[in-house]
Amino acid sequence: MSLKFYVNVTVDDLPYSTNPEKYVEVNLLNDRLIFSAGSDVVKDGEPIPTPDELNSAGILITTSDVEVGHFFLADASDNLLKEIHNAGNQDKRYVFCMAFDAATASEPILELWDNDDIDTIDNYCLGYGTANNSFYRGITTTDALPGAGWTGKRLAGSADNHFLFLNNENGALIVAKDLYFNIRITVPANYAVAAAENPIFAVKYTTN
Repeated sequence: MSLKFYVNVTVDDLPYSTNPEKYVEVNLLNDRLIFSAGSDVVKDGEPIPTPDELNSAGILITTSDVEVGHFFLADASDNLLKEIHNAGNQDKRYVFCMAFDAATASEPILELWDNDDIDTIDNYCLGYGTANNSFYRGITTTDALPGAGWTGKRLAGSADNHFLFLNNENGALIVAKDLYFNIRITVPANYAVAAAENPIFAVKYTTN
């Protein structure tokens, strides 16, 4: 079986199955996701930014919580940023799509980690070892919209309530199926550390 990861790069909240032209497949070796405040050069349709350009468009820590405003796919094949317009604190369902082409033996889950060994959550943005302090929140949208102002789960590691069941806790896939989720990121007020970090998104499942 194969798993493909797609992101919706339009403002239309429509499923991949009937609207594939609205999605871009993520190359898991070369592409990456970028979360930013945005700028004149860090925006939809611009070339993939340099580290200095990314730093200049970073999220500023203030006396209030700050919601990350822009989610991008850095598409290496086109050397372009493609904005994931419906990501974040929005009542949008068809944003990030995990497309399975066959049944699975277990329910696919999404976890966030700080390295490829997927064994620690020491990034500051993942709570610096305390999952409940993670900046990242996620919600499964396979079956329904998340709702306005959705809260979701704080994502970090594999502890209970800190990862997503992508089939909405309905168990293993019995046929090929597209699974959806949304992500939002909130930087806490007066956070004591500024850092550039690259958490790992891991989808886990077993096959027949």
